Amino acid sequence: MAHEKQTKTKGLVAVFTGNGKGKTTAALGLAFRALGHNHPVCIIQFIKGSWKYGEMESAKKFAPLLDFHVMGRGFTWKSDDLEKDKAVALEAWEFAKRVIEENHYSMVILDELTYLPHYGMLAEEEILTVLKNKPEHLHVVITGRHASQELIDAADLVTEMIEIKHPYQSGIQAQKGFEF
Repeated sequence: MAHEKQTKTKGLVAVFTGNGKGKTTAALGLAFRALGHNHPVCIIQFIKGSWKYGEMESAKKFAPLLDFHVMGRGFTWKSDDLEKDKAVALEAWEFAKRVIEENHYSMVILDELTYLPHYGMLAEEEILTVLKNKPEHLHVVITGRHASQELIDAADLVTEMIEIKHPYQSGIQAQKGFEF
């Protein structure tokens, strides 16, 4: 009698970190893969502000299967009010926790979440607890620089983006359709 190999499936935690470009882009690639299988996806951006990103325009075409929430005020190192940034980030985190707990999606992307504990806006233990208690089949993707060793240890997949060369170093500004 032949034995069929049992395949193990579970919701994975993926972390895309490092100083190189491509963390959000990699997460969006996973989102498009999931959408291609009609799996609902929620993307929550913690830092990026309201300026017009190409991915926001694309996301409209995938509604209602894709929910995209830009909840930040912009990049914190350019902030005019760090306390307001912190309050907005914590509101976004409370929203993200609800989204995860309600379990309506196959994948939840927490874009730039790593900045919250790095800048002291949120205790990392809270993030780790949510990940530990997430619904069994939910994939969670986290992006951002400065991923801690604890977050790396909690993840199933970790990729570090390393900047080797960037057009900005040659004086080339960010371009529509490539950087945003």
